[in-house]
Amino acid sequence: MDRNEKDEAVMNEAGETQEAPADKLSIEEIFTELDGIIRNLENGEVSLEDSFKYYEAGMKLVKTCGGKIDKVEKQILVLNGNNTEDVR
Repeated sequence: MDRNEKDEAVMNEAGETQEAPADKLSIEEIFTELDGIIRNLENGEVSLEDSFKYYEAGMKLVKTCGGKIDKVEKQILVLNGNNTEDVR
């Protein structure tokens, strides 16, 4: 996937971040999206304004991912009979 295709995954043609249904993405897909955002920020070819939009989109993905990880951890606790010593 080239840089322009990755840009379109996060920002629309007007340069606005798209409200992608992050809650429908898997944890792995969120990490892939975050990797693309990081690449775009690190390449230095985006404006300060666009950098902020990428940052904002990335933070939303991080929050969603954290919630998904918390949910999985709770499911593991239930499967282990709430014995936290086995999980940690």
